[in-house]
Amino acid sequence: MMYYTTYASPIGEMLIAGDGESICRVSFCGQKHLPSFDDFIRNDDLTIFKDVKKWFDDYFSGLNPKINFKLNPQGTEFRLKVWRILSRISYGETLTYGEIASMISGTMSAQAVGGAVGHNPIAILIPCHRVLGSNGKLTGYAAGLDKKIELLKLEKIIFQD
Repeated sequence: MMYYTTYASPIGEMLIAGDGESICRVSFCGQKHLPSFDDFIRNDDLTIFKDVKKWFDDYFSGLNPKINFKLNPQGTEFRLKVWRILSRISYGETLTYGEIASMISGTMSAQAVGGAVGHNPIAILIPCHRVLGSNGKLTGYAAGLDKKIELLKLEKIIFQD
C-alpha cells in the first residue's frame, strides 16, 4: 500500500509519498515527471511523514538536518547509481553533471547523467538541486529553475545565472 501527504514549503506545495516505512517520492506539485497519485491513500498521520515534515521545517529554516528515515527511490540500476552519488553531495556543496559522469565511467556522458538527475523521484532529500552545469552554470530543474535558485540560495551556494 502506498500513502501520501502534502507539505506547504515556502517555495511551493509538495507531495510526499511512501509505503509507511520509507519515502519513495517527494515532488513539487506541477513539476515535470510527476506520476499519478490516484492509487495512493492520503494519510497525514504516519510517523515517517511527520519525520519528513520536521526535516523540511528545519531545512527551510536554514538548518542542515540529518536524514533519520529511510529513502527508497525506484529506478533503473543506472539511475539508482546516479542518485546514490547525488545523496553524497554535502549541504552547501555542488557537483557538475560532468563530474558525476566521470565518477561512473570514463566514457559516460554528462547528458546521460542529466537524464537521470532530471528523473530523481525524491526532491531535496536526494539533492539534485546541487548539480550544476560546467563552470557553475545554472541548469534545468524538474520543478522549475525558480525553485532550484531558491534552494541554492538557502544553502548559500554560488552559481552562474
